[in-house]
Amino acid sequence: MSRKKILPASVILLALAGIFFFRQRENPPEAQPVVMVSSTQIPSPARLPKTFPIPNGDLKDSVIAAGDYLIRQQLPNGELSYQVDFMSGERAYSPSHVRLMAGTGALFTVCRVSADLEYCRAGDLALDHYLEALVTDPDRFRGTCLFAEGICPLGGTALTVDTIYKRWQATGDFFLQERNLLDTSVELGYFILAMRKPDGGFYYALDPHFNASADSDFYVTHAASQSLLALLDLYEMTGNEFWLEQAREVNAYLISQPVTEDHWHAYAFSKLAQVDSLSTADQAYAEQIAQTIIAGEVRSLNPKNTSISSATKLEGLAALAQAFHLSNAEAEWLDPEIRAFVTFVRARQIPDNDCNWTLPKETVAEFDGGIFSGCDEPSIRIDGLQNWINGVTAYLEYRSMIKVK
Repeated sequence: MSRKKILPASVILLALAGIFFFRQRENPPEAQPVVMVSSTQIPSPARLPKTFPIPNGDLKDSVIAAGDYLIRQQLPNGELSYQVDFMSGERAYSPSHVRLMAGTGALFTVCRVSADLEYCRAGDLALDHYLEALVTDPDRFRGTCLFAEGICPLGGTALTVDTIYKRWQATGDFFLQERNLLDTSVELGYFILAMRKPDGGFYYALDPHFNASADSDFYVTHAASQSLLALLDLYEMTGNEFWLEQAREVNAYLISQPVTEDHWHAYAFSKLAQVDSLSTADQAYAEQIAQTIIAGEVRSLNPKNTSISSATKLEGLAALAQAFHLSNAEAEWLDPEIRAFVTFVRARQIPDNDCNWTLPKETVAEFDGGIFSGCDEPSIRIDGLQNWINGVTAYLEYRSMIKVK
């Protein structure tokens, strides 16, 4: 059956599912036209992703080097390396598939930064592998979720949406072989909304095989803000105002909560400033996040300081710089803080190291571009790499926005 014949049926089924799930909500989402794009087709201008130029230079090269490391460590079936001690060669046996999904998204970011489809092909291989973990059971729960480590974690589902978004940013394409990734994203979005609590917050996990009910005792930091980002991704990908309305509701809840160093909420503020606008309350909360990040980290090259944590702070500040700039608010005060974190993390990117190690040529050849955690822990982990790739890219985008090379 051709895609042209499949499309009307999939849209009708999707609309019916939405009506059933949101029968108690007003203004359910309307079915949106899906743009089918193959590798030889040009996507419709109505749904082209918005991106910013990435200036050439050492930081861009560093992002590409991190992507090269990810590809070298990728298995033939698409799996990415979760964690490796590059001194001993020992690998972790209990990977986080939530973090691996985020790492897959980082490959698509490298593809966009480099304009080299090799990274997109590697990303597609990984994404196709990890999408095998999606679970859909309309008789037991609504939408589709990512099954990881024995449950469906809210953050895993949200980051799957964001990975699909990053692929769309890099390619303008919503098809992975015969899978319509836009349809998949919408179903993932329905699951996110099904996990909302009456107070506006979220349940953070669901066991799709045992009772298919949410675990009220399970909590994961940042999953709510990751979900906010996913809802904004859905709005940009579909053009459906429903997803923006849902994102606004979630954001209103989040800015009523205590401020933390939440780099995912910072990303969401950047996205909100791009697709809509930040309110006065949003900007005030965003500034508090920035101040909390700056106050909460010693950025000296101390062997005990971890590059993974510092890379998340780089991400947060770079995203907030974008948000403030797009909101016509002062953002330049963040630049020296961002550069301090850049210096710290980059000192841990092989072949560079701040530990005075002399690394054999074979080690450098195998692990070049990887970012290790610290001198007391010479391990390269997927989240440290994706934090660096996405954080530096956000900073370079910001520099492009203000036309500083």
